[in-house]
Amino acid sequence: MTNYAIAASSTPVPPSIRPWRIMLVVVLTAIADWLLFGQQVGISLALFVFAVAAGILVANRGETDFPATLVCGGFLVTAVLPLIEDVNVMTALSAAFGLGGFALATTAALRGDLKDRLVAVGWMLLSGPFRIFPDLPLLRTWLRERGLAAAAPILKGWIVPLVVGAIFVALFAAANPLIADWFANLPIKDWLGQIDGKRLLFWVIVFPILWGIVPACGRWILWPDVVDPAVAMLRPVALPDRLFDETAIRRSLVLFNLLFAVQTAMDVNYLWRGAALPNGMSYASYAHRGAYPLIVTALLAAVFVIIAMRPGSQAERSPTLRMLVFLWIGQNVLLVASSMLRLHLYVATYQLTYWRVAAFIWMLLVAAGLILIVARIVSYHSNAWMVSANLAMLVFTIWICGFINFPFLVASYNVEHAADFAASGQSIDLCYIVELGPQAIPALDRYANVTTKPLPNFVRDRRNQLAATHLHEGANWRAWTFRGWRLTRYLQGSRPPS
Repeated sequence: MTNYAIAASSTPVPPSIRPWRIMLVVVLTAIADWLLFGQQVGISLALFVFAVAAGILVANRGETDFPATLVCGGFLVTAVLPLIEDVNVMTALSAAFGLGGFALATTAALRGDLKDRLVAVGWMLLSGPFRIFPDLPLLRTWLRERGLAAAAPILKGWIVPLVVGAIFVALFAAANPLIADWFANLPIKDWLGQIDGKRLLFWVIVFPILWGIVPACGRWILWPDVVDPAVAMLRPVALPDRLFDETAIRRSLVLFNLLFAVQTAMDVNYLWRGAALPNGMSYASYAHRGAYPLIVTALLAAVFVIIAMRPGSQAERSPTLRMLVFLWIGQNVLLVASSMLRLHLYVATYQLTYWRVAAFIWMLLVAAGLILIVARIVSYHSNAWMVSANLAMLVFTIWICGFINFPFLVASYNVEHAADFAASGQSIDLCYIVELGPQAIPALDRYANVTTKPLPNFVRDRRNQLAATHLHEGANWRAWTFRGWRLTRYLQGSRPPS
Protein backbone atom coordinates (compact mmCIF):
# COMPACT_ATOMS: atom_id res chain seq x y z
CA MET A 1 0.00 0.00 0.00
CA THR A 2 1.29 3.44 -0.86
CA ASN A 3 1.91 5.63 2.15
CA TYR A 4 1.21 9.33 2.06
CA ALA A 5 2.81 12.06 4.14
CA ILE A 6 2.41 15.77 4.32
CA ALA A 7 5.22 18.05 3.14
CA ALA A 8 5.55 21.78 2.96
CA SER A 9 5.44 22.79 -0.66
CA SER A 10 8.70 24.25 -1.94
CA THR A 11 6.70 26.52 -4.26
CA PRO A 12 3.81 27.87 -2.16
CA VAL A 13 0.85 29.33 -3.97
CA PRO A 14 1.21 33.16 -4.02
CA PRO A 15 -2.32 33.84 -2.69
CA SER A 16 -1.22 32.51 0.71
CA ILE A 17 0.57 35.85 1.27
CA ARG A 18 -2.42 38.03 0.47
CA PRO A 19 -2.76 40.92 2.96
CA TRP A 20 -6.23 39.90 4.14
CA ARG A 21 -4.88 36.49 5.14
CA ILE A 22 -2.09 38.19 7.09
CA MET A 23 -4.67 40.38 8.84
CA LEU A 24 -6.75 37.28 9.66
CA VAL A 25 -3.77 35.72 11.44
CA VAL A 26 -3.14 39.01 13.25
CA VAL A 27 -6.77 39.05 14.43
CA LEU A 28 -6.52 35.46 15.66
CA THR A 29 -3.29 36.33 17.48
CA ALA A 30 -5.11 39.24 19.14
CA ILE A 31 -7.90 36.84 20.16
CA ALA A 32 -5.25 34.54 21.67
CA ASP A 33 -3.89 37.54 23.59
CA TRP A 34 -7.36 38.40 24.89
CA LEU A 35 -8.29 34.84 25.85
CA LEU A 36 -5.01 33.41 27.08
CA PHE A 37 -2.28 35.93 27.89
CA GLY A 38 -2.00 36.56 31.63
CA GLN A 39 -5.26 34.70 32.26
CA GLN A 40 -6.20 31.55 34.13
CA VAL A 41 -6.61 29.16 31.20
CA GLY A 42 -9.74 27.02 31.10
CA ILE A 43 -12.65 27.03 28.67
CA SER A 44 -10.88 29.95 26.98
CA LEU A 45 -8.43 27.54 25.33
CA ALA A 46 -11.27 25.49 23.82
CA LEU A 47 -12.90 28.69 22.54
CA PHE A 48 -9.62 29.73 20.96
CA VAL A 49 -9.31 26.36 19.18
CA PHE A 50 -12.78 26.83 17.67
CA ALA A 51 -11.88 30.41 16.69
CA VAL A 52 -8.80 29.11 14.84
CA ALA A 53 -10.96 26.47 13.13
CA ALA A 54 -13.30 29.21 11.93
CA GLY A 55 -10.28 31.16 10.71
CA ILE A 56 -9.11 28.13 8.73
CA LEU A 57 -12.47 27.98 6.94
CA VAL A 58 -12.42 31.72 6.22
CA ALA A 59 -8.81 31.72 4.97
CA ASN A 60 -9.41 28.77 2.65
CA ARG A 61 -12.94 29.47 1.49
CA GLY A 62 -13.63 27.99 -1.92
CA GLU A 63 -10.98 25.31 -1.39
CA THR A 64 -12.81 23.27 1.24
CA ASP A 65 -15.16 20.36 0.74
CA PHE A 66 -18.46 20.85 2.63
CA PRO A 67 -19.14 17.18 3.50
CA ALA A 68 -15.53 16.74 4.59
CA THR A 69 -15.82 19.91 6.68
CA LEU A 70 -18.83 18.51 8.54
CA VAL A 71 -17.07 15.23 9.27
CA CYS A 72 -13.85 16.96 10.33
CA GLY A 73 -15.85 19.40 12.44
CA GLY A 74 -17.29 16.47 14.37
CA PHE A 75 -13.80 15.04 14.79
CA LEU A 76 -12.54 18.42 16.04
CA VAL A 77 -15.36 18.68 18.61
CA THR A 78 -14.53 15.16 19.81
CA ALA A 79 -10.84 16.07 20.13
CA VAL A 80 -11.64 19.26 22.09
CA LEU A 81 -14.04 17.59 24.57
CA PRO A 82 -11.20 16.48 26.92
CA LEU A 83 -9.95 20.08 26.91
CA ILE A 84 -13.34 21.22 28.18
CA GLU A 85 -13.14 18.62 30.94
CA ASP A 86 -9.71 19.83 32.11
CA VAL A 87 -6.72 21.75 30.76
CA ASN A 88 -3.47 19.79 30.92
CA VAL A 89 -0.73 18.64 28.59
CA MET A 90 -2.60 15.59 27.34
CA THR A 91 -5.88 17.40 26.62
CA ALA A 92 -4.00 20.24 24.91
CA LEU A 93 -2.23 17.71 22.67
CA SER A 94 -5.59 16.12 21.83
CA ALA A 95 -7.00 19.50 20.79
CA ALA A 96 -3.85 20.35 18.79
CA PHE A 97 -4.07 17.09 16.83
CA GLY A 98 -7.75 17.67 16.25
CA LEU A 99 -7.08 21.17 14.93
CA GLY A 100 -4.21 20.00 12.73
CA GLY A 101 -6.34 17.22 11.28
CA PHE A 102 -9.18 19.68 10.67
CA ALA A 103 -6.85 22.07 8.82
CA LEU A 104 -5.42 19.36 6.58
CA ALA A 105 -8.55 17.35 5.92
CA THR A 106 -10.62 20.39 4.95
CA THR A 107 -7.99 21.90 2.63
CA ALA A 108 -6.02 18.91 1.29
CA ALA A 109 -7.07 15.41 0.26
CA LEU A 110 -5.49 13.69 3.26
CA ARG A 111 -5.39 9.97 2.55
CA GLY A 112 -3.83 6.82 3.94
CA ASP A 113 -4.46 4.73 7.02
CA LEU A 114 -4.59 6.01 10.59
CA LYS A 115 -0.82 5.86 11.05
CA ASP A 116 -0.20 7.90 7.89
CA ARG A 117 -2.68 10.55 8.94
CA LEU A 118 -1.25 10.85 12.45
CA VAL A 119 2.27 11.24 11.01
CA ALA A 120 1.02 13.88 8.56
CA VAL A 121 -0.73 15.88 11.29
CA GLY A 122 2.29 15.57 13.59
CA TRP A 123 4.61 16.81 10.85
CA MET A 124 2.35 19.77 10.14
CA LEU A 125 2.24 20.75 13.83
CA LEU A 126 6.03 20.45 14.16
CA SER A 127 7.02 22.22 10.97
CA GLY A 128 4.09 24.64 10.63
CA PRO A 129 5.59 27.45 12.75
CA PHE A 130 8.68 27.48 10.50
CA ARG A 131 6.60 28.00 7.35
CA ILE A 132 6.77 31.73 7.99
CA PHE A 133 10.41 31.79 6.84
CA PRO A 134 9.92 30.49 3.27
CA ASP A 135 6.67 32.50 3.05
CA LEU A 136 8.35 35.84 3.79
CA PRO A 137 10.01 36.10 0.34
CA LEU A 138 6.52 35.93 -1.19
CA LEU A 139 6.05 39.45 0.14
CA ARG A 140 8.63 40.57 -2.43
CA THR A 141 6.52 39.03 -5.19
CA TRP A 142 3.45 40.80 -3.90
CA LEU A 143 5.34 44.12 -3.77
CA ARG A 144 6.71 43.62 -7.29
CA GLU A 145 3.21 43.06 -8.64
CA ARG A 146 2.26 46.46 -7.25
CA GLY A 147 5.38 48.31 -8.40
CA LEU A 148 6.88 48.44 -4.89
CA ALA A 149 9.71 45.96 -5.40
CA ALA A 150 12.37 48.59 -4.60
CA ALA A 151 11.40 48.40 -0.91
CA ALA A 152 11.74 44.61 -0.77
CA PRO A 153 15.57 44.35 -0.50
CA ILE A 154 15.63 46.94 2.29
CA LEU A 155 12.85 45.18 4.16
CA LYS A 156 14.44 41.77 3.59
CA GLY A 157 17.76 42.85 5.09
CA TRP A 158 16.16 44.21 8.26
CA ILE A 159 13.54 41.53 9.04
CA VAL A 160 15.86 39.20 10.97
CA PRO A 161 17.89 41.90 12.80
CA LEU A 162 14.84 43.83 14.02
CA VAL A 163 12.62 40.85 14.89
CA VAL A 164 15.31 38.85 16.71
CA GLY A 165 16.74 42.04 18.22
CA ALA A 166 13.31 42.89 19.65
CA ILE A 167 13.17 39.44 21.26
CA PHE A 168 16.58 39.99 22.87
CA VAL A 169 15.53 43.43 24.14
CA ALA A 170 12.38 41.89 25.66
CA LEU A 171 14.44 39.18 27.37
CA PHE A 172 16.94 41.71 28.69
CA ALA A 173 14.08 43.81 30.08
CA ALA A 174 12.67 40.72 31.81
CA ALA A 175 16.12 39.78 33.16
CA ASN A 176 17.47 43.16 34.21
CA PRO A 177 15.38 45.38 36.52
CA LEU A 178 17.52 48.39 35.63
CA ILE A 179 16.68 48.04 31.92
CA ALA A 180 13.03 47.46 32.83
CA ASP A 181 13.05 50.63 34.95
CA TRP A 182 14.69 52.54 32.11
CA PHE A 183 11.88 51.54 29.75
CA ALA A 184 9.32 52.37 32.43
CA ASN A 185 10.72 55.90 32.79
CA LEU A 186 10.66 56.72 29.08
CA PRO A 187 8.26 59.51 28.04
CA ILE A 188 6.16 56.90 26.27
CA LYS A 189 6.13 54.57 29.30
CA ASP A 190 2.34 54.34 29.27
CA TRP A 191 2.43 52.99 25.73
CA LEU A 192 5.33 50.66 26.54
CA GLY A 193 3.43 49.43 29.57
CA GLN A 194 0.77 48.04 27.26
CA ILE A 195 3.38 46.28 25.10
CA ASP A 196 5.51 44.63 27.76
CA GLY A 197 8.26 42.17 26.97
CA LYS A 198 6.25 39.09 27.91
CA ARG A 199 3.34 40.12 25.69
CA LEU A 200 5.69 40.85 22.81
CA LEU A 201 7.25 37.40 23.21
CA PHE A 202 3.74 35.88 23.31
CA TRP A 203 2.89 37.48 19.95
CA VAL A 204 6.23 36.45 18.42
CA ILE A 205 5.53 32.83 19.38
CA VAL A 206 1.80 32.62 18.62
CA PHE A 207 1.81 34.38 15.23
CA PRO A 208 4.14 31.87 13.45
CA ILE A 209 2.19 28.96 14.96
CA LEU A 210 -1.08 30.29 13.57
CA TRP A 211 0.57 31.22 10.28
CA GLY A 212 1.55 27.59 9.80
CA ILE A 213 -2.04 26.37 10.31
CA VAL A 214 -4.58 28.96 9.16
CA PRO A 215 -3.69 29.88 5.52
CA ALA A 216 -3.32 26.20 4.58
CA CYS A 217 -4.49 26.58 0.97
CA GLY A 218 -1.71 25.59 -1.44
CA ARG A 219 0.87 25.31 1.35
CA TRP A 220 0.87 21.56 1.89
CA ILE A 221 1.14 18.80 -0.70
CA LEU A 222 0.91 15.01 -0.49
CA TRP A 223 3.76 12.86 -1.67
CA PRO A 224 3.90 9.05 -1.91
CA ASP A 225 6.65 7.98 0.48
CA VAL A 226 8.24 4.72 -0.58
CA VAL A 227 9.98 4.17 2.74
CA ASP A 228 8.08 5.18 5.82
CA PRO A 229 6.00 8.26 6.63
CA ALA A 230 8.05 8.82 9.79
CA VAL A 231 11.05 9.61 7.57
CA ALA A 232 9.14 12.60 6.24
CA MET A 233 9.14 14.14 9.70
CA LEU A 234 12.93 14.40 9.51
CA ARG A 235 12.88 16.48 6.34
CA PRO A 236 14.14 19.96 7.31
CA VAL A 237 12.18 23.10 6.59
CA ALA A 238 14.45 25.08 4.31
CA LEU A 239 15.33 28.60 5.38
CA PRO A 240 15.66 30.89 2.36
CA ASP A 241 19.12 32.29 1.73
CA ARG A 242 17.50 35.60 0.79
CA LEU A 243 16.25 36.00 4.36
CA PHE A 244 19.57 34.95 5.93
CA ASP A 245 21.92 36.45 3.38
CA GLU A 246 25.24 38.08 4.24
CA THR A 247 23.75 41.57 4.58
CA ALA A 248 21.00 40.49 6.99
CA ILE A 249 23.41 38.44 9.07
CA ARG A 250 25.96 41.28 9.25
CA ARG A 251 23.31 43.77 10.38
CA SER A 252 22.02 41.25 12.90
CA LEU A 253 25.42 40.55 14.40
CA VAL A 254 26.32 44.23 14.68
CA LEU A 255 22.99 45.01 16.35
CA PHE A 256 23.17 41.98 18.65
CA ASN A 257 26.73 42.74 19.72
CA LEU A 258 25.69 46.27 20.66
CA LEU A 259 22.65 45.03 22.62
CA PHE A 260 24.65 42.39 24.44
CA ALA A 261 27.42 44.89 25.17
CA VAL A 262 24.96 47.02 27.17
CA GLN A 263 23.87 44.04 29.27
CA THR A 264 27.46 42.80 29.66
CA ALA A 265 28.66 46.24 30.80
CA MET A 266 25.90 46.42 33.42
CA ASP A 267 26.71 42.94 34.73
CA VAL A 268 30.42 43.76 34.93
CA ASN A 269 29.62 46.96 36.82
CA TYR A 270 27.05 45.65 39.29
CA LEU A 271 27.89 41.96 39.65
CA TRP A 272 31.63 41.67 39.12
CA ARG A 273 32.78 45.10 40.39
CA GLY A 274 30.13 45.31 43.10
CA ALA A 275 28.96 48.84 42.26
CA ALA A 276 26.08 50.17 44.36
CA LEU A 277 22.63 49.47 42.98
CA PRO A 278 19.90 52.12 42.92
CA ASN A 279 17.97 52.69 46.13
CA GLY A 280 15.39 50.03 46.90
CA MET A 281 17.07 47.30 44.84
CA SER A 282 19.03 44.44 46.43
CA TYR A 283 21.65 42.28 44.80
CA ALA A 284 19.41 39.26 45.41
CA SER A 285 16.53 40.80 43.45
CA TYR A 286 18.89 41.94 40.67
CA ALA A 287 20.42 38.47 40.49
CA HIS A 288 17.19 36.48 40.68
CA ARG A 289 15.44 38.18 37.77
CA GLY A 290 18.25 37.55 35.35
CA ALA A 291 19.52 34.03 36.01
CA TYR A 292 17.03 32.13 33.88
CA PRO A 293 15.98 34.66 31.18
CA LEU A 294 19.64 35.23 30.27
CA ILE A 295 20.13 31.50 29.75
CA VAL A 296 17.16 31.55 27.36
CA THR A 297 18.85 34.48 25.62
CA ALA A 298 22.08 32.49 25.22
CA LEU A 299 20.16 29.52 23.81
CA LEU A 300 18.38 31.72 21.26
CA ALA A 301 21.73 33.22 20.32
CA ALA A 302 23.13 29.73 19.75
CA VAL A 303 20.18 28.80 17.52
CA PHE A 304 20.68 31.96 15.46
CA VAL A 305 24.40 31.26 14.99
CA ILE A 306 23.70 27.66 13.91
CA ILE A 307 21.17 28.89 11.33
CA ALA A 308 23.21 31.84 10.09
CA MET A 309 26.58 30.06 9.94
CA ARG A 310 25.35 26.79 8.48
CA PRO A 311 28.11 24.75 6.78
CA GLY A 312 28.88 25.78 3.21
CA SER A 313 27.02 29.09 3.44
CA GLN A 314 28.47 32.38 2.26
CA ALA A 315 28.32 33.73 5.82
CA GLU A 316 30.52 30.94 7.13
CA ARG A 317 33.27 31.88 4.66
CA SER A 318 33.18 35.62 5.42
CA PRO A 319 36.07 36.72 7.72
CA THR A 320 34.09 39.74 8.93
CA LEU A 321 31.04 37.70 9.88
CA ARG A 322 33.18 35.05 11.56
CA MET A 323 34.84 37.74 13.69
CA LEU A 324 31.43 39.18 14.64
CA VAL A 325 30.15 35.71 15.51
CA PHE A 326 33.18 34.95 17.70
CA LEU A 327 32.76 38.30 19.48
CA TRP A 328 29.06 37.62 20.04
CA ILE A 329 29.62 34.07 21.29
CA GLY A 330 32.26 35.45 23.66
CA GLN A 331 29.68 37.87 25.02
CA ASN A 332 27.22 34.99 25.38
CA VAL A 333 29.75 32.94 27.35
CA LEU A 334 30.28 35.95 29.63
CA LEU A 335 26.48 36.23 29.86
CA VAL A 336 26.28 32.61 31.05
CA ALA A 337 29.04 33.30 33.59
CA SER A 338 27.05 36.30 34.84
CA SER A 339 23.97 34.07 35.10
CA MET A 340 25.93 31.64 37.24
CA LEU A 341 27.11 34.49 39.45
CA ARG A 342 23.52 35.76 39.69
CA LEU A 343 22.34 32.32 40.76
CA HIS A 344 25.17 32.09 43.30
CA LEU A 345 24.17 35.44 44.82
CA TYR A 346 20.55 34.32 44.96
CA VAL A 347 21.45 30.97 46.57
CA ALA A 348 23.61 32.80 49.11
CA THR A 349 20.44 34.57 50.26
CA TYR A 350 17.64 32.06 49.68
CA GLN A 351 19.47 28.68 50.11
CA LEU A 352 20.33 25.85 47.75
CA THR A 353 17.76 23.48 46.23
CA TYR A 354 17.75 20.61 43.76
CA TRP A 355 16.49 22.87 40.97
CA ARG A 356 19.18 25.47 41.61
CA VAL A 357 21.88 22.80 41.42
CA ALA A 358 20.32 21.62 38.16
CA ALA A 359 20.38 25.23 36.91
CA PHE A 360 24.13 25.47 37.62
CA ILE A 361 24.77 22.28 35.65
CA TRP A 362 22.53 23.45 32.80
CA MET A 363 24.40 26.76 32.61
CA LEU A 364 27.71 24.91 32.33
CA LEU A 365 26.28 22.80 29.49
CA VAL A 366 25.07 25.94 27.69
CA ALA A 367 28.51 27.56 28.00
CA ALA A 368 30.20 24.39 26.72
CA GLY A 369 27.71 24.23 23.83
CA LEU A 370 28.59 27.79 22.82
CA ILE A 371 32.27 26.91 22.83
CA LEU A 372 31.52 23.87 20.65
CA ILE A 373 29.81 26.18 18.15
CA VAL A 374 33.06 28.15 17.88
CA ALA A 375 34.97 24.88 17.42
CA ARG A 376 32.55 23.83 14.66
CA ILE A 377 32.96 27.13 12.79
CA VAL A 378 36.78 27.20 13.15
CA SER A 379 37.21 23.58 12.06
CA TYR A 380 34.52 23.71 9.33
CA HIS A 381 32.85 20.62 10.77
CA SER A 382 29.21 19.83 10.06
CA ASN A 383 26.28 20.52 12.35
CA ALA A 384 26.01 16.74 12.79
CA TRP A 385 29.48 16.80 14.37
CA MET A 386 28.39 19.56 16.73
CA VAL A 387 25.22 17.70 17.72
CA SER A 388 27.24 14.53 18.35
CA ALA A 389 29.74 16.46 20.47
CA ASN A 390 26.94 18.01 22.53
CA LEU A 391 25.29 14.62 23.03
CA ALA A 392 28.62 13.13 24.12
CA MET A 393 29.09 15.99 26.57
CA LEU A 394 25.56 15.49 27.90
CA VAL A 395 26.13 11.75 28.40
CA PHE A 396 29.43 12.43 30.18
CA THR A 397 27.74 15.00 32.43
CA ILE A 398 25.00 12.52 33.35
CA TRP A 399 27.69 9.92 34.11
CA ILE A 400 29.63 12.30 36.35
CA CYS A 401 26.45 13.37 38.16
CA GLY A 402 25.83 9.72 39.04
CA PHE A 403 28.78 9.94 41.46
CA ILE A 404 27.59 13.13 43.18
CA ASN A 405 25.50 12.81 46.34
CA PHE A 406 23.16 15.71 45.60
CA PRO A 407 20.94 15.38 48.74
CA PHE A 408 24.04 15.51 50.92
CA LEU A 409 25.49 18.36 48.85
CA VAL A 410 22.35 20.51 49.10
CA ALA A 411 21.81 19.81 52.80
CA SER A 412 25.47 20.41 53.69
CA TYR A 413 25.58 23.73 51.84
CA ASN A 414 22.47 25.01 53.59
CA VAL A 415 23.72 23.88 57.02
CA GLU A 416 27.16 25.43 56.53
CA HIS A 417 25.62 28.75 55.46
CA ALA A 418 22.82 28.85 58.04
CA ALA A 419 24.41 31.85 59.77
CA ASP A 420 24.66 33.73 56.45
CA PHE A 421 20.97 33.07 55.76
CA ALA A 422 20.06 34.35 59.21
CA ALA A 423 22.08 37.54 58.59
CA SER A 424 19.99 38.21 55.48
CA GLY A 425 16.73 37.60 57.33
CA GLN A 426 16.16 34.02 56.12
CA SER A 427 15.98 30.99 58.42
CA ILE A 428 17.23 27.61 57.27
CA ASP A 429 14.48 25.44 55.81
CA LEU A 430 14.78 22.29 57.91
CA CYS A 431 11.60 20.82 56.49
CA TYR A 432 13.10 20.93 52.99
CA ILE A 433 16.35 19.38 54.20
CA VAL A 434 14.65 16.45 55.91
CA GLU A 435 12.56 15.78 52.80
CA LEU A 436 15.75 15.32 50.78
CA GLY A 437 15.90 11.78 52.15
CA PRO A 438 18.27 9.68 54.30
CA GLN A 439 21.44 11.08 52.67
CA ALA A 440 20.68 14.47 54.25
CA ILE A 441 20.81 13.03 57.80
CA PRO A 442 24.55 13.69 58.45
CA ALA A 443 24.15 17.37 57.55
CA LEU A 444 20.99 17.63 59.65
CA ASP A 445 22.80 16.08 62.65
CA ARG A 446 25.67 18.52 62.19
CA TYR A 447 23.21 21.40 62.34
CA ALA A 448 21.58 19.97 65.48
CA ASN A 449 24.97 19.80 67.21
CA VAL A 450 25.84 23.46 66.59
CA THR A 451 22.47 25.17 67.02
CA THR A 452 21.26 26.36 70.38
CA LYS A 453 17.65 25.48 69.57
CA PRO A 454 16.34 21.91 69.54
CA LEU A 455 15.11 20.51 66.27
CA PRO A 456 11.35 20.82 65.69
CA ASN A 457 9.48 17.65 66.62
CA PHE A 458 8.41 17.02 63.04
CA VAL A 459 11.96 17.29 61.76
CA ARG A 460 13.40 15.10 64.50
CA ASP A 461 10.74 12.41 64.08
CA ARG A 462 11.14 12.45 60.31
CA ARG A 463 14.92 12.14 60.68
CA ASN A 464 14.60 9.11 62.94
CA GLN A 465 12.02 7.53 60.64
CA LEU A 466 14.33 7.94 57.63
CA ALA A 467 17.25 6.46 59.57
CA ALA A 468 15.22 3.44 60.71
CA THR A 469 13.92 2.81 57.21
CA HIS A 470 17.42 3.02 55.74
CA LEU A 471 18.89 0.61 58.31
CA HIS A 472 16.04 -1.84 57.76
CA GLU A 473 16.39 -1.76 53.97
CA GLY A 474 20.18 -1.94 54.24
CA ALA A 475 19.90 -5.30 56.00
CA ASN A 476 18.96 -6.82 52.64
CA TRP A 477 22.15 -7.52 50.71
CA ARG A 478 20.32 -7.03 47.45
CA ALA A 479 19.83 -3.35 48.32
CA TRP A 480 23.53 -2.68 48.99
CA THR A 481 25.18 0.39 47.44
CA PHE A 482 28.47 2.00 48.29
CA ARG A 483 26.76 5.28 49.16
CA GLY A 484 24.16 3.49 51.24
CA TRP A 485 26.89 1.49 53.01
CA ARG A 486 28.70 4.68 53.99
CA LEU A 487 25.48 6.12 55.42
CA THR A 488 24.79 2.88 57.31
CA ARG A 489 28.22 3.07 58.95
CA TYR A 490 27.51 6.66 59.95
CA LEU A 491 24.10 5.86 61.43
CA GLN A 492 25.45 2.88 63.38
CA GLY A 493 28.17 5.05 64.95
CA SER A 494 26.09 8.16 65.75
CA ARG A 495 23.40 9.10 68.22
CA PRO A 496 20.09 10.68 67.16
CA PRO A 497 19.82 14.37 68.09
CA SER A 498 17.67 15.14 71.09
